[in-house]
Amino acid sequence: MELINHIKQHRARLNLTQQELAERVGVRRQTVIAVEKGHYAPSALLAFRIARELEMKVDELFELRREDDESPAAET
Repeated sequence: MELINHIKQHRARLNLTQQELAERVGVRRQTVIAVEKGHYAPSALLAFRIARELEMKVDELFELRREDDESPAAET
């Protein structure tokens, strides 16, 4: 499974820079970059903080995708 996120799109929608989002959620800019690129899976707490700042629900911001499939993983 792969964790897909939509942070960059929603951050841009709110005209927030990576630095501004990082400051609002209490992490370094490099952490935001790593999460956006999928190099780092955020903790549940960080995911909630990011979602709150982007005016989203966590499940709207992140999705699991099977590596062998282009569609989101089925919920169980």
